[in-house]
Amino acid sequence: MSRAFLRDDAEGEMPFRDYGLPPRDDPEFDRVAARALLEAARVGETQLAERATGYYWGEPALRPHVEAILAEAERARDDRLETLARRFLR
Repeated sequence: MSRAFLRDDAEGEMPFRDYGLPPRDDPEFDRVAARALLEAARVGETQLAERATGYYWGEPALRPHVEAILAEAERARDDRLETLARRFLR
């Protein structure tokens, strides 16, 4: 293939997704970021959410929020979200 059709700077480039995150200094940011990471994992976009939130999967600062989401998932019988939350908390 001709190099004319390849972008040298494309490696590592990822699409952008709006996760509806509040400003970073908003007190709700961590709660919304935790939800965004879990919902992104549900559809296989964890890396996009990590980039958008600035948090990596398993971030200890998000643990209380993920625990609350886990309890919510158990009540709602959302098995997939429950599995993802448990995986995050390992």
